[in-house]
Amino acid sequence: MTEKTLLITGCSSGIGYDAAIGMRARGWRVFASCRKPEDCARLIAEGFESPLIDYSDTSTIYTGLAEVLESTGGRLDALFNNGAYACPGLVEDLPTDALRHIFEANFFGWHELSRLVIPVMRAQGAGRIVQNSSVLGFVTLPWRGAYNSTKHALEGLTDTLRIEMKGTGIEVILIEPGPVTSKIRQNAIPHFERWIDWEASPRSEAYRAGLQKRLYEDNGPDKFELPASAVTKKLIHALEARRPRARYYVTTPTHLMGFFKRVLPTRALDWLLART
Repeated sequence: MTEKTLLITGCSSGIGYDAAIGMRARGWRVFASCRKPEDCARLIAEGFESPLIDYSDTSTIYTGLAEVLESTGGRLDALFNNGAYACPGLVEDLPTDALRHIFEANFFGWHELSRLVIPVMRAQGAGRIVQNSSVLGFVTLPWRGAYNSTKHALEGLTDTLRIEMKGTGIEVILIEPGPVTSKIRQNAIPHFERWIDWEASPRSEAYRAGLQKRLYEDNGPDKFELPASAVTKKLIHALEARRPRARYYVTTPTHLMGFFKRVLPTRALDWLLART
């Protein structure tokens, strides 16, 4: 059987890194992309092929994918869109430019790479595009408006694409993790410091008592947190099952929130989420 090829983005750590290791162990030829050259160099030293792809830099999306296709003779069996970041803060304190920047990395870049991959998969008659979304793609939590909005947009686009690809042989799949071990909290700090003037906010005391502590104090794993391998387990099914599911929940909170969203009135769900 021909070795199957997989491009994963955001592989410097966390979910992407674990997925790259896990899928390589299952015999896939994994292209583990990162947005920083030093991370690509580290993965190359570990034996991976690691093209540079930064969702915020369109040129790297084109050159990174071109590098992959040149190496495979023009074939790509699967794409796992994964790289993303958070910019915490209240919506009223969130500059519009901050939203523009996070959408570039968490949404527009994903769309651009997917659009480039679709003709390749269409020519093959088969392929899988897996989107790493979040429980925050179908419910929202306070202080996370920027991240919530990118994941909600991703879910809408992905659901549409899945329907439109019916009959093409291209499967489009969502993975929706809750709390998973990663560096998303630490990586969010520079974006918070760049964009959120929290001391000038009318709710500065709420920042001081809540978000500041959560961002800067390491209090250990979140309740119900699972390792990144929990996402890899779902990715394996999404890529290898004959009939993959449209969406995969990961972690207890995702299952609970999926249930609550189905059964609770909006006001009741708001009350619950405000206390989460």
